[in-house]
Amino acid sequence: MRRFFFPGPLTPEMIITGDDGHHIARVLRLKPGDCIVVVGQDGQACQAEIVAVDGSSVKVACRQALTETKEPPVEVWLAQGLPKGDKMEYIIQKAVELGVSRILPVETAHTVVRYDTEKKAARRERWQKIAYEAAKQCGRAAVPEIAPVQTLSALLKMTLPETVFMLYEGHPARGLKDALRMTTSESYLLLIGPEGGFSSDEVLLCRQRGAHIVTMGPRILRTETAALAALTAVLYERGDLGGT
Repeated sequence: MRRFFFPGPLTPEMIITGDDGHHIARVLRLKPGDCIVVVGQDGQACQAEIVAVDGSSVKVACRQALTETKEPPVEVWLAQGLPKGDKMEYIIQKAVELGVSRILPVETAHTVVRYDTEKKAARRERWQKIAYEAAKQCGRAAVPEIAPVQTLSALLKMTLPETVFMLYEGHPARGLKDALRMTTSESYLLLIGPEGGFSSDEVLLCRQRGAHIVTMGPRILRTETAALAALTAVLYERGDLGGT
């Protein structure tokens, strides 16, 4: 059954407009009597029946509350050093499918891609749409936020999850698996460098801010591979993705 997100709490009747309304009415050509799944801003879901279609405005009525367990048992943020090309789009799509909670694009010392203010806003809007579509496709109960592009130093001044892991291939660091088994956190931040990884100064800065410097093993991974592999490892070790 098709899934759509509603920008507010579920109510007995709701009107879906915008891109989703257009998709329901004009692309899928659903009609009164057809059913969809609607997920509210608080993650609650219901089976809803379409009761009226007016152009790209679709009125639906909740018919049955749904009990779903779609979100991971822990919160995982992904701070991704901006990669070249369209790799960021791929990382966002797959990270949302896997269960990431929030994605924070980061400019680092080795970042090749540099956006001006206008370009940053446009990219963020596109990335958020990719996250939205990925969340719909894989049945998520929430759409992860794509944060504004920021520097690593600005990121480290934020209120961050309990445990911060920085993946760094140039340091004799503890393996991610061992590091995970030494923590009992319910929230994590993964710091992933762009092509070229992190600089030694950035590693020192993150260490001073309490980050655990970890490795994914003896092989050097591409930035998009490292991000998704680390996210998978954390979620699996914490009981998601079929792990126990």
